[in-house]
Amino acid sequence: MDDNYGPANPARYDAPAQSAQPGWPEYWKDVRPIMARRCVVCHGCYDAACQQNLTSWEGITRGASPEKVYGARLRATGPTRLFIDAETAAQWRKKDFHPVLNERSDTAEANLQGSALYRLIDLKRKNPLPDEPVLEKGGFDFSLARKQVCPVVEKMDAHEKKHPQWGMPFGLIGLSAQEFSTMERWLASGAPSGLPPVEADYQAGKIREWETFFNGASLKEQLMSRYLYEHLFLAHLHFDDHSSPDTAAHPFYRLVRSSTPPGERLEEIPTRRPYEDPGAKRFWYRLHPDFSSVVVKTHMPYALNASRMEKWKAWFLAPGYEVKALPGYNTEVAANPFISFRDLPLKSRYRFLLDEAHFTVDNFIKGPVCQGQIALSVIDDHFWVFFVDPEKGAGELDAEFLTKESQNLRLPAESGSNTRLAAWKKYSGMQKKYLKAKQEFFMQTFNSPAKLTTSLIWDGDGTNDNAALTIFRHSDSASVVKGLVGPPPKTAWIVSYTLLERIHYLLVAGFDIFGDVEHQLDTRLYMDFMRMEAETNFLGLLPEKDRLILRDYWYRGAHKSVKEYLYGKRFNFTVETGIQYHTDHPQQELYDLLKSRVAKALARGFDLENVSDPALREGIENLGKIRGKALQWLPEVTILRVPEASGKAQYFTLLHNNGFSNISEIFKEKKRRRPDEDDLSVVPGILGAYPNSFLRVDASALADFTSQLSSLNGEKSYAARLDRYGVRRTSPEFWAFSDELQKAYLESDPLRSGILDYNRFENR
Repeated sequence: MDDNYGPANPARYDAPAQSAQPGWPEYWKDVRPIMARRCVVCHGCYDAACQQNLTSWEGITRGASPEKVYGARLRATGPTRLFIDAETAAQWRKKDFHPVLNERSDTAEANLQGSALYRLIDLKRKNPLPDEPVLEKGGFDFSLARKQVCPVVEKMDAHEKKHPQWGMPFGLIGLSAQEFSTMERWLASGAPSGLPPVEADYQAGKIREWETFFNGASLKEQLMSRYLYEHLFLAHLHFDDHSSPDTAAHPFYRLVRSSTPPGERLEEIPTRRPYEDPGAKRFWYRLHPDFSSVVVKTHMPYALNASRMEKWKAWFLAPGYEVKALPGYNTEVAANPFISFRDLPLKSRYRFLLDEAHFTVDNFIKGPVCQGQIALSVIDDHFWVFFVDPEKGAGELDAEFLTKESQNLRLPAESGSNTRLAAWKKYSGMQKKYLKAKQEFFMQTFNSPAKLTTSLIWDGDGTNDNAALTIFRHSDSASVVKGLVGPPPKTAWIVSYTLLERIHYLLVAGFDIFGDVEHQLDTRLYMDFMRMEAETNFLGLLPEKDRLILRDYWYRGAHKSVKEYLYGKRFNFTVETGIQYHTDHPQQELYDLLKSRVAKALARGFDLENVSDPALREGIENLGKIRGKALQWLPEVTILRVPEASGKAQYFTLLHNNGFSNISEIFKEKKRRRPDEDDLSVVPGILGAYPNSFLRVDASALADFTSQLSSLNGEKSYAARLDRYGVRRTSPEFWAFSDELQKAYLESDPLRSGILDYNRFENR
């Protein structure tokens, strides 16, 4: 390569450049849309092969790395967050990222032959997928644990000979002739970025307004802003008029800490965790524009508007409390929000978290990870979430109690990214002490049945549709949506302020995806406590005689130490509920009462009542009634397209919820599977970031499709259904189906939708 095209220049793409050839493809107008539709669908997050993130020009120029982000590493590794841990391509080369663009002489031949990106899409053009429904030839491996192959351009000749079928997009249909031509011409011209978009005047004005707010001078303002930053650092912030998914015209913003003040060039201060010492006596909170393509799996929009600012002022600045000194950044303080933010009013903190509870919980689900099997094995496949009313003792406990118990609320993240399991006993012991104190507090506070009713549950103040949420686990990913979606679940959570805050600092602020395996294991083990505490809050509203019966059903086969962890062999919280039950199915009665409690604010976007055609709605409802072993052959997330005579189509998501005897162990999941307890949630619209399969069924064929699905008895019968109704990854119609799906998704919800990810799309 050096002989033919000269030595590499790692700094070639350090700055954006205009195309030197007028009329040639432009990145923002021509190339970016192609990459969003064909490349970002597999290269948009940490789980992308070779860390190749193609959501932005900066991601392309960063290149690729053979080091996996996910894995059982013995020691923490350096973080490689795009836009944060390095700014230029030359800096990424020092972090062992190799280029996928040509960094040698700027000629058309060199720009193509010296580009791994071009060579890989050209390899697919020369070697289309084999003509077979299921890919068996060519050594295709679509598992998340597959061995990474990250060819550098200097060894591309050997890679092409050894793996001729491994062109890009990997294991999918190749680019169209027009798409390939556009990419080829752009790469031949040197892959110029063009000038990045410039925010409109109104956006610049909003940025000034909000940066002024975040950088108030008083100690009270500084403490408030620190709290906001530690909870919003992953948000896609936007101003109220954001109505387009095109971030080139309407960027989202990240709240960051900068060593430079507003008005100057933003210099982000990178730290592993948001509560770590920024290392500067003076820093400023700034809004960093993010022009990257929006992918669902990391997209968590959060509005900044006048109403929001007034709420925050009322909660954090108007109350007459005093901040005499700001908390330090030493880990014992900074990693424990009950110490670092104890001066902030307790109710205000809880109100902030509840106001956008969907966003708060979405951070737990999406957070800093894209592949979360260790963390996600701790939750059921389907459950509902309710919240304690903030007016009931600020969400269950009072400030004096929390101050007293703050040391027992310490979290494993304070041990850093390199931990030792020996420390686990310390945190387990502190949790037991806290639970004992909480139990005593509850016995004093809720000392009569009249106090233990659904009035303890937050009703969204009658208007806030964050009052009730539904969480779905899809094996190694998950989704959270507003409303009570799907059939009545096996379990439910009732979450208080302390639980919300602890889970945030456990899974979001304190979790390091680049940490060692023991850090990840500690996180998973501690999350067990959080789940059990939330479930136990729900059990407390049931008749006392039914609490242990239901708990034991949830934890069938679990070691007795697990079942007895919270309340021993019996519930020591012996106050009878004040709810009057009238049937032998108190859990279902409680679900009905909780639905009634939140009814005025309940989100109904995923209700089947939204399907206007009665016949279609009946067909979909019947599909959702399938239960039991036949479902075990169905993947976790299936997108169903039902064509209409008008040419449009309605989309539904089929969510396969797996049954388990218990989820109290990390390993041996297959032994705990109960396929006869599987059920199906069918919802209108798109739910989930990682579809596993596509189906296309005419409305007239729904009854037959439902009958066939309910009688699945193995891989062959499932494959036969795909032969008739499926759109496999090998189908010539795959990209057309994908494009129509993405368009419908973006049109249905421009703010919250984004690019779906096909890393988990099946090959069956």
